[in-house]
Amino acid sequence: MPEKVRVRFAPSPTGPLHIGGVRTALFNYLFAKKNGGDFILRIEDTDQNRYVEGAEEYIINSLNWCGIPFDEGPGKEKGFGPYRQSERKHLYSQYADELVQQGKAYYAFDTPERLDFHRKDHEAKGKTFIYNWHNRLKLDNSLSLNEQETQKRLDSGEEYVIRFKTPQDEKLVLTDLVRGKIEIDTNTLDDKVLFKSDGMPTYHLANIVDDHLMEITHVIRGEEWLPSLALHQQLYDAFGWRAPKFAHLPLIMKPVGKGKLSKRDGEKMGFPVFPLSWKDSVGYREAGYFPEAVVNFLALLGWNPGTEQEIFSLQELTQSFTLERVNKSGARFDPDKTKWYNQHYLQEKSNEELAGLFVKYMENHSVDTERSRSDEGGLDSARPDSSYVEKVVSLIKERAAFVSDFWDLSDYFFVAPETYDEKAVKKQWKEDTPTVMTELLTVLQNIDDFASETVENTVKEWIANKELSFGKVMPPLRLIIVGAMKGPHLFDIMALIGKEETLGRLERALEVLE
Repeated sequence: MPEKVRVRFAPSPTGPLHIGGVRTALFNYLFAKKNGGDFILRIEDTDQNRYVEGAEEYIINSLNWCGIPFDEGPGKEKGFGPYRQSERKHLYSQYADELVQQGKAYYAFDTPERLDFHRKDHEAKGKTFIYNWHNRLKLDNSLSLNEQETQKRLDSGEEYVIRFKTPQDEKLVLTDLVRGKIEIDTNTLDDKVLFKSDGMPTYHLANIVDDHLMEITHVIRGEEWLPSLALHQQLYDAFGWRAPKFAHLPLIMKPVGKGKLSKRDGEKMGFPVFPLSWKDSVGYREAGYFPEAVVNFLALLGWNPGTEQEIFSLQELTQSFTLERVNKSGARFDPDKTKWYNQHYLQEKSNEELAGLFVKYMENHSVDTERSRSDEGGLDSARPDSSYVEKVVSLIKERAAFVSDFWDLSDYFFVAPETYDEKAVKKQWKEDTPTVMTELLTVLQNIDDFASETVENTVKEWIANKELSFGKVMPPLRLIIVGAMKGPHLFDIMALIGKEETLGRLERALEVLE
């Protein structure tokens, strides 16, 4: 029976989760669900100096909002915890000691000042300082010291690190599920630090030990970890453990195409780079994006379904996703495309759901609606009635990409225009317009059934009988009702705001514009 697929998303709680991190989590989630496996969240907080209060909660809230919750992790214990590395500190020293005893790692006592001296000395000679096979016996470590001297320095409490002893003159052949076969000459690698005398492991050791103990079968992570692959594979080999399969995802590139997408790009071009707001940075949720739109556009950043299909539900993504179709090259971020996705999902939602979101938006933004639909017809000064808002939404939603667009598209449904677009007035308000509109007022007063179709047929019949052009009547009428040359079918607007309000707007415009 094949082993159960277990993948992990292992962010550091050093700040908000970047959209690239969300994409990594999403690909892990999709791979796990496609293969009937588990998606694990592990918080890699060994670097307590960079720990940020609230970051872990932010990560969890972001995954939940996106609809990709973890199966196992902080608060969801399943026998492989704890899931915070800071709570696993006691585990790592024994593994570091094991490597030292086997001669696969060593103690190094070099001070930061001494290492800095070597770096600068190499730079002055046009070289790069690498701590490895070619100089390790000349440096201050347990390989250049005898056993007694090493023990004496350890007993005295001198600060040290444990470094991995990279093999010399070997060729590593690595396999990546996205990039294929990778060959590396071990002579080019440095002896990375695995453990420090303060009892804290480095990312490399903690990562390998945790993945092994948590029985992780596939490590799916960002391209920035590719340089660590050689060390990680060597550590698995050194411990005699079977390594998981590795897949390194392509970077998400700036909209201009060159360089990794950053917070600064979002600030400069006006789009979010975080799933939820963080301090002064607006997140996708707060910017009005739907989580399914965010998941959809992220999935297609670096993964190709092999078809022309662009719209995927989470279930469809799970069924379609394979690591074989993940691209090697970076994926350019397109802010306009993200809006296109959101517009699609907005159109898919029911008028009832959108009306609820719109009412909430108006309340949160203290929009002064002044009037709303009353049961008797017309407009009154109460909270917007939900059925009225639903009808408004049905008329304007196709022009919107976000719920936040609704107010600018529909304010005239709630509040009578107080001013009129100057350009439109100059163009549409002719010398004889007041006379025409006054006659139209009388026509509208005599309509009992103020349904859209009835009003339209009556007005069109009047226009024909008077031998007027539509251009003489309809544009100025829209200007009166809306305040500008915008909006859906005019008779739908008039029917919805009601007869009394329509007549009131006509009377007011005749006073103001004359």
